[in-house]
Amino acid sequence: MNTIEKVKKLVAEQLCISTDDIADDADIVELGADSIDVVELLTTFEDEFEVTIPDEKVESLKTIPAIVKAIEEIKK
Repeated sequence: MNTIEKVKKLVAEQLCISTDDIADDADIVELGADSIDVVELLTTFEDEFEVTIPDEKVESLKTIPAIVKAIEEIKK
């Protein structure tokens, strides 16, 4: 499973929706995530991908592509 598929799977699980309902360029707030969901998702991403997302990047992580990019940059 590549990074984008894994991110979409984790978002789908958190928001109780199908991965089929998540476009590759989806905005997680538009999918129904509230502030608590966002915090829980960030924690989940850190655990699943074994990364630490810097606080200054958190505000920009609103879309699937932004999340994937941040994770891949941190993992390098």
